[in-house]
Amino acid sequence: MNKKIVHITSAHPRNDIRIFTKMCLSLARASYDVTLIVADGKGDEVNNGVKISDVGKVDGRFARMFYSAKNVYLKALSLNADIYHLHDPELLPYALKLKNKGKTVVFDSHEDVPVQILSKPYFNKFLLKLISVIFECFENFVCKKLDCIVGATPFITNKFLKINSNSLNINNYPILGELESDSEILSTEKSIKNTICYVGGISVIRGAYELAEAIRYVKNNVKLCFAGSISEDLSRKILHNTDSANKINLVGVLSRSEVKELLNTSFAGLVTLLPTLAYKDSLPIKMFEYMSAGLPVIASNFPLWKEIIEGNDCGICVDPLSPKEIAETIDWLYENQDKAKEMGKNGQKAVYEKYNWQNEEKKLLGLYKIITGL
Repeated sequence: MNKKIVHITSAHPRNDIRIFTKMCLSLARASYDVTLIVADGKGDEVNNGVKISDVGKVDGRFARMFYSAKNVYLKALSLNADIYHLHDPELLPYALKLKNKGKTVVFDSHEDVPVQILSKPYFNKFLLKLISVIFECFENFVCKKLDCIVGATPFITNKFLKINSNSLNINNYPILGELESDSEILSTEKSIKNTICYVGGISVIRGAYELAEAIRYVKNNVKLCFAGSISEDLSRKILHNTDSANKINLVGVLSRSEVKELLNTSFAGLVTLLPTLAYKDSLPIKMFEYMSAGLPVIASNFPLWKEIIEGNDCGICVDPLSPKEIAETIDWLYENQDKAKEMGKNGQKAVYEKYNWQNEEKKLLGLYKIITGL
């Protein structure tokens, strides 16, 4: 009989790239019986062999953290699975409950939550530090009792290795070929486009203001396309508080096919997140997706990112707090088309050799073989 696997999220959408497209589909292809429990109010379905079970949506962040978390736990418990794989920090109390009931439990840490808490702007520093310390103590208490901790970056994984030797790094790298153009996008005969793109959640801490300001300094006829979720307030400020609103396009959240089309009509990708503790050791998927699509990358000059971008000669790292430096880099890539295309090829080569989901999938399947004893 196929082993029954249940992935649980109270916060992520059912089509989340890491949870569904990568992990759940990889496990389903490996003949596991996979169920994904979500709380989005879109109902139950079966998608590519993965059973999606919806416990319903509640409004408000705190309601989600308490009611949705409890509801997905109760649904998961009723399925009596062989492995429970949890994806949200608010599910840690229920990870402990499942473990205390004798279940096999994996916790997938997508982000360093204690560090993230310290980066929040809406509390005083003492209170943030207190909350961060309390959460980290609880996180450590729970995670050292679980069967395995999966970290989405080496930094996160190394942190958990100190409390649980069964910790494994599974990076959120792109799927080979998913975002490549169907045509020869890297041909030297093809002229560079005049769009530069940012794909992902749009916020102040992710450098939205600096990018909007940078496009004002760009000398060439370049359009900046933001593709992702954005608050109405931030959208209004970006479009009305700059002199270059006509050079900025906010297209909202795109499907994967639409992301592919945008990347293939852009000449570079932007990932200039601000220098916070939460971002300096992160590995944003957008950076690797730009590389996989053959785009040169303009990235923040964090040491880890410089090692990847400049180490593979696939882009340029800049001070994310300097709109003028960002603008100069955009102009340089636009004006040096041959070098930009060469960087794009280098990035794509690096993804094929190192930074791809196919390599990470082997780690995931190896972990499940060990846990299930197959």
